[in-house]
Amino acid sequence: MRQIISQLIPYTFKMWLRKAYGYLIFTAGVLTGKRDSVLPPDWLPSVGGGDYKQIGSKFFRYFVDLAGLKPHERVLDVGCGTGRMARPLTEYFKGGSYDGIDIAAPSIKWCQKTFTRQYPNFRFHLTDIYNKAYNPNGVHQASEYRFPFENSSFDFVLLISVFTHMLPQGMENYLSEVARVMDQGGRCFITYFLLIPDSLKLIEEKASSFTFGYEFEGYRVQNKTVPEVAVAYDESTIRDLYDKHGLKIFEPISYGSWCGRKNGLNYQDIVVASKHC
Repeated sequence: MRQIISQLIPYTFKMWLRKAYGYLIFTAGVLTGKRDSVLPPDWLPSVGGGDYKQIGSKFFRYFVDLAGLKPHERVLDVGCGTGRMARPLTEYFKGGSYDGIDIAAPSIKWCQKTFTRQYPNFRFHLTDIYNKAYNPNGVHQASEYRFPFENSSFDFVLLISVFTHMLPQGMENYLSEVARVMDQGGRCFITYFLLIPDSLKLIEEKASSFTFGYEFEGYRVQNKTVPEVAVAYDESTIRDLYDKHGLKIFEPISYGSWCGRKNGLNYQDIVVASKHC
């Protein structure tokens, strides 16, 4: 009988019921104090795996220790998802502000309702960028997109696992936009899969999480059909682009463990840089 009923209920309606049920459980948990209000519900797609709070707290320490983030600064989070990086900043800021942009409409809507209502200095913006893997119906091309902010609007710009899913033209345009919206002396904090002799050797030894078996000029991809699934860049290519756009890298780069490297600071490689011209 259950199977017959299940077959009669349209798939979209079942998905709506599942989402509605999840929302009711989430709301009940918040109202009874059993669930943190600034914690995405299970039914809302998030960015990446792992514990939401722990990962946000870990990166917050990186922002402070590696890039000198201050409580009064203006922060832009490109690819903010469900606000995982925003959460620890709500307790850190003293006069600071946060703007997040992302291609996922449900995530942005939830962040606007959850964060902005409690913290007016936290703002979230939807940006409908095409990405074959993550937003195939997107309207705008990453290679042509202009961030919706004026020049020199931010002191600190972060992109966590964004350029690992972007092809060269889009990535360079975004990097130029990062430089444009950063104030003089501002910093950017960006993660990558960087190809250097060390990581290439580990890939050959099959120690890496990725094979990046499809090679192009200056970069490699994991999936030839949907290349945005995972993109790795030659470190020399990234360094040239930073020089081109007036960004000075803080040395040394913090290499990650994605390729099987022992004692990597983070999973992905971290590049911190400042705007110097």
